[in-house]
Amino acid sequence: MDIMLIDLIILWIHVFTAIFFVGGSFFIWLVVYPASFKITDDERLRTRIVGRIGKEFAAFTNVSIIILILTGLYNATWYLGSDFTYALLNTEGGQILLVKGIFVVAMVLLMYGNNIYHGKRIMKMSQEGNLEGLKRLRKTSHLLSYITLALMMIITILAVALGFY
Repeated sequence: MDIMLIDLIILWIHVFTAIFFVGGSFFIWLVVYPASFKITDDERLRTRIVGRIGKEFAAFTNVSIIILILTGLYNATWYLGSDFTYALLNTEGGQILLVKGIFVVAMVLLMYGNNIYHGKRIMKMSQEGNLEGLKRLRKTSHLLSYITLALMMIITILAVALGFY
């Protein structure tokens, strides 16, 4: 198979996976979470519903992150060429890619740190009926989630910018 065709297929996989990952994340926070308030006033039930949907989406998120990182690294090799390190540090496209990579690492660490630490605590507080503590914890968790969404937007903008360099 022609190497350019392989590059195109891997780029398509990368873009499609990014659409799924970013679009799904925005769907959860802009549609599912607000709609949960219209489904029930029972905080425990609402938390279980959103938590279950989040857990189902997380399985796809984990696979998406792996695919995005692997295909992103592959795409960087053909984008930057044989002198990878020089291009990464000394060309405009390389510098954009470097910044994008830094934002990806920050997003992944923030996303998983927030989900692992706060996710379990939110579910536990909900089951215990600790609604006041749950409310405070959710504020922090949601702030971190919105920062994660902002990082996704920045990463997407940087990806588009690469097309101009």
